[in-house]
Amino acid sequence: MMSSTSQIASSPTALYGGQAGRRITVRDISAAKERGEKWPMVTAYDAMTARVFDEAGIPVMLVGDSAAMVVYGYDSTLPVSVDDLIPLTAAVVRGSSRAMVVADLPFGSYQSSPQQALESAARFLKEAGAHAVKLEGGRRVLPQVETLVSAGIPVMGHLGLTPQSVNAFGGYRVQGRGESGEQLMADAKALEHAGAFSVVLECVPADLAARVTAALSIPTIGIGAGPSCDAQVLVWQDLMGLTQRPAKFVKKYFDLAGEMDHAVRAFADEVVSGAFPAPEHSYR
Repeated sequence: MMSSTSQIASSPTALYGGQAGRRITVRDISAAKERGEKWPMVTAYDAMTARVFDEAGIPVMLVGDSAAMVVYGYDSTLPVSVDDLIPLTAAVVRGSSRAMVVADLPFGSYQSSPQQALESAARFLKEAGAHAVKLEGGRRVLPQVETLVSAGIPVMGHLGLTPQSVNAFGGYRVQGRGESGEQLMADAKALEHAGAFSVVLECVPADLAARVTAALSIPTIGIGAGPSCDAQVLVWQDLMGLTQRPAKFVKKYFDLAGEMDHAVRAFADEVVSGAFPAPEHSYR
């Protein structure tokens, strides 16, 4: 007899490994929570990578403001703009056919007012084809969440370590210990009440993440938040081994940096020696 986990994974309606010949929707995400199904989310920033992840069955791809670091080479997420992220989001949408594509609203694009949030989010949907947006913060951004949801824009929340607030936190530190854990719980419930369809929990104690997950009817997506969240997300360059100093919560599944180094050195050596291009790589 198959375990319940195996039955979920093999179901045509499963988020990961399912057979739906259409885009994943908010309703699919909600149904997975009701089934107790866990699912993966990864970042993506270009069409070719998005195609690989989409064909692998990844149900949700995030065009994160982490692009500031892994694409544009900045030291934090703060410098990246809407104009920087829209072309990346459009590429991911074009490179995928099943995954829901979520676009990060970057720092400075939604904090000042609900109207600013609506204008920024609308650009991602109209110009890039994104299916949802993500923003950081709890009760302080509830007016923005409510405005977006009322306009028909699905919103993913983000609590705990919110990288856009790194200067206020005094660095990248675990959030939600002690009394601040109850504040995070209140923020999570408030986001759900405001209409968010899911919430990322980043760098929070595992026991707190488990309590939040149990208290919400919308799914939690963990990144450094323990195993009890409904889903898990990683930056793809982290899980593939491209990042030089990954965070504690990162598991490296492949040494892509090493493989790329080996391949480009082999190419260079053959160019220097004259072995490449060989006759089979030349036209007559």
